[in-house]
Amino acid sequence: MKIVILDGNALSPGDISWDGFRRFGEIEVYPRTAQEEAAERIGSAEAVIINKIKITEELLERCPSVKYVGVLATGYNVVDTAAAARHGVTVTNVPDYSTAAVSQHVFSLILEFTNSVQKHSDSVHNGDWVRCPDFCYWKYPLMELQGKTFGIFGFGNIGRSVARIAAAFGMNAICHTRDPKKITGSELPVESVSLEALFARSDVLTLHAPLTEETRYIINDSALAKMKPAAILINTARGPLVDEAAVRKALDSKKLAGYGCDVLSAEPMRSDNPLLNAPNCLITPHIAWAPLETRQRLMDIAVENLAAFIRGEPQNTVS
Repeated sequence: MKIVILDGNALSPGDISWDGFRRFGEIEVYPRTAQEEAAERIGSAEAVIINKIKITEELLERCPSVKYVGVLATGYNVVDTAAAARHGVTVTNVPDYSTAAVSQHVFSLILEFTNSVQKHSDSVHNGDWVRCPDFCYWKYPLMELQGKTFGIFGFGNIGRSVARIAAAFGMNAICHTRDPKKITGSELPVESVSLEALFARSDVLTLHAPLTEETRYIINDSALAKMKPAAILINTARGPLVDEAAVRKALDSKKLAGYGCDVLSAEPMRSDNPLLNAPNCLITPHIAWAPLETRQRLMDIAVENLAAFIRGEPQNTVS
């Protein structure tokens, strides 16, 4: 079997081996591939491994040898799954590999807002503590999480995981999801609430829902107007869940205390993104999924997905 990995640098810039795929045949690994290069690089390959390269009807028509597409992510919107089904191509994804890492990142953002660790450390290294007449000082407001209301939009694996962490901090978790039975059937101390109540009551609101037509811009001018001015908003799910221009306006007018995100509407970030240099805004470059342990787990599952396909027992199929 010939296997082509089209944008391998996303998963492994050199710190994780692709050798797991070698036992299935010849592999070619390209760190990056422009969309217009994809067909030529696929050539006669039977298996294609991708992250962000789009698998379209046209591409499949130009590459009839392809029988398998492995997506190195949970989201698979880059693949025209209907076209793949018509061409007899099996498509797999890698679900639930990053729950721990993303949950950890959510609270990394939250704690930077509540404790300003980096800002205070920078202040100390700039000599402010050396010059201070008192044994301690703080330059930015500090906030306890205990007793605060922790709002969750979406109650999948990551939503449940952050709820557990919130409970450990002594927070009161509330959640809005399209299937409230997930909440009522959970052992977690989470209250099911309406969307309006989620916006109005949350001291911290974190988004953990897929991007659909119903969830696109779920955070907009109207939603932000319902939120507390002291609230913190976190988005590690999908950039377009949030109207970024609306968030910028809310931050500028102090109608939102802070916005922390790991995802944007367009990635890499564009120079005209309204969040660039916004006040009280933390932006990380889509790294919540990227700890070494997390990426190795993704690699291991991706390899096993292909092994299962070869055995005739495909797993994690989306088409």
